Amino acid sequence: MSQKLKKQTSPRPAPDHDEALAPITAMMSSRLMVLANLLKRGAMLRYKRLAGLSSVEFGLVASMGRRPPMSVISLAEAVGMDKGQISRALAELVARKLVAKAANPRDNREVLVCLTRTGLAAHDAIVAGAQERNRRLLEQLGQDELKLFLAQIDRLTETATEMLDAEKRLG
Repeated sequence: MSQKLKKQTSPRPAPDHDEALAPITAMMSSRLMVLANLLKRGAMLRYKRLAGLSSVEFGLVASMGRRPPMSVISLAEAVGMDKGQISRALAELVARKLVAKAANPRDNREVLVCLTRTGLAAHDAIVAGAQERNRRLLEQLGQDELKLFLAQIDRLTETATEMLDAEKRLG
């Protein structure tokens, strides 16, 4: 086993009493949620200003992207909402001519949705804005720091996924 690996897997000293009882807001997961919420709120303000999209509308436009037409059910799964939750937002996007709806030629009971040219322009503005925000955020880190940070995020994501799977099995 390499020295580096031993260092990463060796047990950490027990936290002192005050650290063990620190408020939940001091925990890494809380700090990441604060960061994620700040980024999301800033993004929502930007996308509202650039494309006039609410958070749900933004999620739908971003998920449809430059993909071929997709069913409303597939779209709902992609954004993690049920069909009923997105129906009002889709109706608004159709009324604003950002989204086109059509019956599936293979199954008339299924509705397919896709972005119109105007919707694609809104999507492209979202992507450009996201790239700029991402660049601005990450320019705070040097190349080595960024590489290490992204590797650590990947490791933490893997562990969080394992923890979620364990909770699902218990639940």
